Amino acid sequence: MSKSLKRVITALESFNLEGRPIEMPGETRTAQQAADAVGCALDQIAKSIIFGCGDGCALFLTAGGRQVCPDKATALAAMPLTRADANTVRKITGFAIGGVAPVGHVTQSPVWMDRRLLDFTEVWAAAGTPRHVFPINPMDLQLVTGATVADFTSS
Repeated sequence: MSKSLKRVITALESFNLEGRPIEMPGETRTAQQAADAVGCALDQIAKSIIFGCGDGCALFLTAGGRQVCPDKATALAAMPLTRADANTVRKITGFAIGGVAPVGHVTQSPVWMDRRLLDFTEVWAAAGTPRHVFPINPMDLQLVTGATVADFTSS
């Protein structure tokens, strides 16, 4: 088991959550791949979108079919956001792009959550690898990430 997957499992267990990561037969790097693998609606995929923010990062948990509006995200962060490159994402979160989980980060970052995710009783998120995802109630996702629900999407 990878270190990344172990961190996700440990984070979920620390909140006594029932959902556990599941290995999919194919990659789940994109929201569409994950939705197809799980058999759920695209917006039930909780994407972890990372932006550079000062010396760290900011995490935006976004419904799979929606895009982060850079202007709205910058206003929420109250500082300029930059595109985080793969090295920065790995350094700050401990995960590679395509498997960034919303929990188990090596460095804490501010987190915002798309209110669209709250329309579902269950959403799915990356679990630290390009082939693992986990189910979670969106209210539990908000709790374990400490996310602030906000309007930051353009669609």
